[in-house]
Amino acid sequence: MRPSLLPLAVAATLLAGCSLIPDYQRPESPVADAYPATVGTTAGESAALLGWREFFRDPALHRLIQIALDNNRDLRTAALNVEAYQALYRIQRADLFPALSAEGGATRQRLPRRLSQTGESTISSQYSAVIGTSWELDLFGRLRSLRDAALEQYLATEEARRSTQISLVASVANAYLTWQADQALLDLTRETLRTYEDSYALTKRSYDVGVASALALSQSRTAVESARVSLAQYQRLVAEDRNALTLLLGSSIPEDLAKPLDLNAELLGEVPAGLPSELLQRRPDILAAEHQLKAANANIGAARAAFFPNISLTANAGTLSPDLSGMFDAGSGTWLFSPQISLPIFNAGSLKASLDYAKIQKNVQVAQYEKAIQTAFREVADGLAARDTYREQLQAQRDLVAASQDYYHLAERRYQIGIDSSLTFLDAQRSLFNAQQALIIDRLAQLTSEVNLYKALGGGWTEQQADLQDAAAPRS
Repeated sequence: MRPSLLPLAVAATLLAGCSLIPDYQRPESPVADAYPATVGTTAGESAALLGWREFFRDPALHRLIQIALDNNRDLRTAALNVEAYQALYRIQRADLFPALSAEGGATRQRLPRRLSQTGESTISSQYSAVIGTSWELDLFGRLRSLRDAALEQYLATEEARRSTQISLVASVANAYLTWQADQALLDLTRETLRTYEDSYALTKRSYDVGVASALALSQSRTAVESARVSLAQYQRLVAEDRNALTLLLGSSIPEDLAKPLDLNAELLGEVPAGLPSELLQRRPDILAAEHQLKAANANIGAARAAFFPNISLTANAGTLSPDLSGMFDAGSGTWLFSPQISLPIFNAGSLKASLDYAKIQKNVQVAQYEKAIQTAFREVADGLAARDTYREQLQAQRDLVAASQDYYHLAERRYQIGIDSSLTFLDAQRSLFNAQQALIIDRLAQLTSEVNLYKALGGGWTEQQADLQDAAAPRS
């Protein structure tokens, strides 16, 4: 660097600390400090730190989730978006540094004698080799504001990727549980249909010998046809469930998947609810909304800096010679230094409108950030309420199934010995079938509510927050 440029470079370095970005203040949380009082709410370790392998206890489900993480197209798109925004950040960051380029050129030109000073046609040659640089002095932080905004956008996409993974894990779990529950309902319907068909055959024989009435025969047949309708419905649902799960996996379901799931087994771990304040630190959609808010805040600094002068430096140095062989001879050196300053004077209010727009966008992001918190709070509160009520509902439904089984067995014995009519027996069969169906449906609802609570608390992501911050540090 030439000695005369050193003071200017030092001054630029000292002024580089100027920034017009407003001081960032996180908005106050627009929700209560605690969830509504519910039985069983725990405040232990955050669910976001509970890995999905620990929460989901079924090995087949582990296998399906891993397949989805490896092949799901939505998750792959989210990961590519992270890489794209990281590249945009590196582009914006590069503007802070001088751009250095090397150029070489050659020119040969013939002048006709009418234009030549000697009266004779001439051929002139010029060869050059130059190294040049250009640099905008970021005295008022415009470039650094844009860099910070790009960084926050990049971090927001990283959180969006985490949110996509959490949603994918929960979606695969819910799809798998729904598939298994519908398969259990299909098996129950097949068994019930066989029971109805046996009862119909018995009633038909009694009708043929004049013991049973035509009404009893018709009601028995109605039960059989109703069961066949349910069988077709569940066959369709099982096929649709399988297709939905295949879409989430991004590949076919393994043929050697484990045997049908026992819905009454302990399939899920305990979800620690924690405190609402943990949602601000763990739930990725809230973190993404805050990064978007910080990006909007940084854009205000860039809009403010546009009101001030823009100073850029352009310089080059090299060699210039009429002969290619003499390009590097003594005395062929050349240099150029061209500083420029641009000061906005009149732009019909464009800069003021740009600043107003940046401020409005920040207010929009504040509202979206607060909405994200409120949505998360409601999802967790609903999940905790569902946890308490489903336990009681499921126990009551199990008691109803037990009572319906007693009613069925008693009605069957009384019908076989001729004490009661077939109508009482048919009613007992329907009651037992409906109670067993409701038990499976309630168990599925309980399981999916627990999965959704795990998702609402930020679960489904196995990495620690510190590791995420290290991984999110952009590389220059």
